[in-house]
Amino acid sequence: MSGVALVLVVVVVFFLAFYLLQRYGDLWKQQKMVLLGTLLSWFLCFLIVFILPLDVSTTIYHQCVADNAHRPTPATQTTGTAQTEGGSSVYPAGSEPKLCVEPWSYIPDGVLPVLWRVVYWTSQFLTWLLLPFMQSYARSGAFSKVGKMKTALIENAIYYSSYLLIFISLLIYVAAHPQWRLTWQVNGNAPQTIGITAANTWGLFLLVLLLGYGLVEIPRSFWLSSSQSYLLAKTYFKAAKIATEKAEAEENLADVMEEVAVVHKSVRYNHCLRKCVDTILAKCPIVYQEEMGRDVEQPCGEQNVLPTKRGLVQLHKKVISAVQRHGQTQVQWSILLDQAFHLEDVAKSQSYQARHFIHSFPAAHHDGWIRRFIYTPKVEWYWECVFRLGVYRLLAVLLCLLSVAVVWSECTFFSVHPVLSLFAVCIQMAEKQYNYIFIEMACFVTILFLCVCVYSTVFRIRVFNYYYLAPHHQTDAYSLQFSSMLFCRLTPPLCLNFLGLIHMDSAISHQDRIQTSYTTIMGSMHLLSFISDGFYIYYPMLVLLLCFATLYNLGSRCLNLLGFHQYVTNDDLTSDLVDEGKELIRRERRKRQKNEAKENKRWAIRGRYEAQGATGWSRTGSTGSLGSPKQVTGIKKNVPRAGETEEQRTCLLEGSSDEGSPHMKRSGGRYLSLSPSQTGIFDDV
Repeated sequence: MSGVALVLVVVVVFFLAFYLLQRYGDLWKQQKMVLLGTLLSWFLCFLIVFILPLDVSTTIYHQCVADNAHRPTPATQTTGTAQTEGGSSVYPAGSEPKLCVEPWSYIPDGVLPVLWRVVYWTSQFLTWLLLPFMQSYARSGAFSKVGKMKTALIENAIYYSSYLLIFISLLIYVAAHPQWRLTWQVNGNAPQTIGITAANTWGLFLLVLLLGYGLVEIPRSFWLSSSQSYLLAKTYFKAAKIATEKAEAEENLADVMEEVAVVHKSVRYNHCLRKCVDTILAKCPIVYQEEMGRDVEQPCGEQNVLPTKRGLVQLHKKVISAVQRHGQTQVQWSILLDQAFHLEDVAKSQSYQARHFIHSFPAAHHDGWIRRFIYTPKVEWYWECVFRLGVYRLLAVLLCLLSVAVVWSECTFFSVHPVLSLFAVCIQMAEKQYNYIFIEMACFVTILFLCVCVYSTVFRIRVFNYYYLAPHHQTDAYSLQFSSMLFCRLTPPLCLNFLGLIHMDSAISHQDRIQTSYTTIMGSMHLLSFISDGFYIYYPMLVLLLCFATLYNLGSRCLNLLGFHQYVTNDDLTSDLVDEGKELIRRERRKRQKNEAKENKRWAIRGRYEAQGATGWSRTGSTGSLGSPKQVTGIKKNVPRAGETEEQRTCLLEGSSDEGSPHMKRSGGRYLSLSPSQTGIFDDV
């Protein structure tokens, strides 16, 4: 099994990153370099999370081999007992050497160090150099590649210089400190360690903020999601907010299109800036393009002022942002309507005695093989009305216990004697039994929970619509790259924090034992003792205060006071928005019901006419009156018009069923008989 687990993890992680990219990004419309950079950064970050448990199990096996190699002889049992108490060995005094069983996921020596170097330094190159440049490049309104590169360099000049100034300051501080002068001369990797430490410190600062929110919000969201009334009220609240955002996006788009129309009229086709105007027009919606095409054909009475190249660049940037925002709000509104209709259907289905889930709009749900054979209406009713409540509350309780364990371990992981970190206790107990499967599963579940708490917060962040990850292929290039930068900066300190929780980072636990390959790549943090012995130990305790702040919704209340509406229970403004959203959903339901009724009526009439036409064909075919091709050509199908009444349609059907009826309608060639033509009027066709 050597190396098989590593290959399997790489394949699974790649498909996971690709699935998330196609869910949030548009694989067909966005730039290939943006998609490639995002996919690579997400893949590398997820790869670190999935391979780290394998690194832990491999390190424990190496520790077993090292303990057997350095096991004391029977004459020196007392010394061996002291080493065990110091934490360097797990074997008690006087015990026989145990056979070190190689884990099923064992990775050969020399593979992990090379892999960690490639993964870590590639992700750091992406997050600190390439992605910021590509972010500015994708958001630039310039019309040429050289212009976009120039804009990206100018925008990132301050960004790069600030980080360079911080790095140089740390370098000078370490070089000038007399206590570290010998270490500086001996250790040639000091600049590399300082750079890694600076990056991990910045990431840990942001990590604790996001983790404190996710540890409380995720269990609470599962508990509250078990209540249909809460979900429905929050959906109404979101509907009121998104309706306002949709109206603002439409108004903003209309204003930008007016500016484009003015520029389109003023710049003629023989002007040197016309190519730039055509590029802007190509980014506009089709409706506005057709309207501008009609307006330009009409003579304009006054001569507009010609725009400048810089003005066109700014206008191009505004058009890209306005069109993207308009598309996002439209898709969000449509998705929210489906969610609201579904929740209302659940509330109605709870009182049904038939125990079958009934959708208000069945046409919106695709009847695939899953719904026909597995997720049938009866199964759906039992899930939505019976089992969903219990399952969600059970998950909420389990996640709450896991959150409490994480908070306790974050506040006590620095204590080695006694071991207070719950995760360190579990790993050490499994290490004594060499239960590698339990070690890997415990590590994977813990890291996965930490990643969900942090990454879910990243996916929920919304900063003035400037950065927003929208599903259903509605995320712009800037937001995709911004999320990639956050992932690359948060994942390494998150993994180091996890290794500290299980006491496998010597910079925190101060134990004399074999380090993981990931820790060796990070370098020795003892070079900067005020960070390794101070910031890395005491700053994670701040997560306790952040959890209490999230528990009492202090952040949401502060945002409400600042004018950013958040869903807060027992609040007058929230109640008003819920009532407004409920009325909006009611209007949209009536509108959709009317449209569906019209569509069903149209298809019913069409089906009746097609069935009547088939009856006429079979009746005339049986008498042999449609024997010639010319006679077949003369038959015209009955097509209803919008202004017809039901009585006219009834007369039509009665007339078409009786060939010799004198009541057949022939006014204006509107309805023709299904019998063969008597005058041969279509013989020339």
